[in-house]
Amino acid sequence: MCQATAYLDGEKIMEDVMMVELTAEGVCLAKLFEPLMFIPAKIQKIDLMKHLIILVTTPQSEVHK
Repeated sequence: MCQATAYLDGEKIMEDVMMVELTAEGVCLAKLFEPLMFIPAKIQKIDLMKHLIILVTTPQSEVHK
């Protein structure tokens, strides 16, 4: 399977991420058999070869840009 590890501002926040959804309010991450995790952040980089999702925190007003 192709799960990834998500980092927020350099800190690991979730392993085995199966789904990433960009919303108007931020980013939603899903892991098998666990509740969704919503993060008010934006995606800086997704590297599928290294299985990495890099997120950075963003003030709510900037996420909508």
